[in-house]
Amino acid sequence: MADQSYKRHLAKTITWRVVGTLDTILLSWMITGDAVVGLQIGLVETITKLVLYFLHERAWFKINLDKNARILASRKRHLAKTFTWRFVGTLDTVIIAWIITGNPMSGLKIGFAEVITKMVLYYIHERVWYRMDFGLAQRRKKK
Repeated sequence: MADQSYKRHLAKTITWRVVGTLDTILLSWMITGDAVVGLQIGLVETITKLVLYFLHERAWFKINLDKNARILASRKRHLAKTFTWRFVGTLDTVIIAWIITGNPMSGLKIGFAEVITKMVLYYIHERVWYRMDFGLAQRRKKK
């Protein structure tokens, strides 16, 4: 099961990063008015977020390994993952945007603008992946 779960988590990491990077580029461009700054923030974030997301996914996988199958498959779990990931992701975005723009307010504006868009996108991403069997040795029973 471990080998399969790594493949799944890697695939989830990549698909989420594509969605997240596009969102960050567009928001950064809209807030700063500069497409190049939007691309810079999005590209730097691609690297940091790939690592952070993979670590986040592995941590959540270990949290409820077999203790409570109902929680493992629940919408509450997906909501909890959404909030913890958004905290980590927003902090990363604020710091990167601040460094690239040289303006802490730009970093905060970009970070807080994406809180809503990313939470909605991440929840949808989690629900889509929950319905897929890719990387699962056995399909969990849905309740």
